[in-house]
Amino acid sequence: MKLVKLIANLGYGSRKEVTAMFREGRITNAQGEVLYTDDQVTHDQIRIDDEPLDPPSGLLIMLHKPIGYTCSTKDQGELIYDLLPPRFRLRSPIVANVGRLDRETSGLLLLTDDGVLLHRISSPKHKLAKVYEVTLARDMKGNEAVLFASGTLMLESEKEPLAPAQLTVINSRQARIIVTEGRYHQVRRMFAAVGNHVETLHRSQIGGLTLGDLLVAEWRILNDADRLKLFEQRLM
Repeated sequence: MKLVKLIANLGYGSRKEVTAMFREGRITNAQGEVLYTDDQVTHDQIRIDDEPLDPPSGLLIMLHKPIGYTCSTKDQGELIYDLLPPRFRLRSPIVANVGRLDRETSGLLLLTDDGVLLHRISSPKHKLAKVYEVTLARDMKGNEAVLFASGTLMLESEKEPLAPAQLTVINSRQARIIVTEGRYHQVRRMFAAVGNHVETLHRSQIGGLTLGDLLVAEWRILNDADRLKLFEQRLM
């Protein structure tokens, strides 16, 4: 692939804009030597303004999503892409969120440009555990853990019962819940089904991957060790 197309596909600009970057001497190799559009050089040797290129296809990003941001490219208001470099939205294919966290839910959100990886993470058949921290409007009744674990709970407008979920009670209004599906507003609807209301919801873990020391609104590109950890089923 020619350098102009490669760099444009990574979202750094249109082909015209990338060509202009070459003319301006902004694209160099790792040794600081100016590159030209017809040069033959490996991906890891390319620098733009002295910074390495983002990884090629298969990029996986972790974002600590704040409350108030929507998982969309087009909705009005604040979007998760506002927290990321513009090139991620312009990348071809786009870096898309893996599943969704609703506007009022915070926590661990993954994004990737790899459709196969996206499906592997989000598909219920892979049973990748997602851990949520919940604060409720009312005291729990005491039978929620048994009901959620039963595999018989039906949500409104659904035709299939939920897969078993694990509820750990922290106190009468706080709990940790582990689910392996990703149905629309699932955790909120589970508590609504037992007559309660979720006031705050935070996703703290996917598989064996946690936010670690990543602060709210921060993001980072995940490495091979992170990917291995992601597909571990170790739970908090």
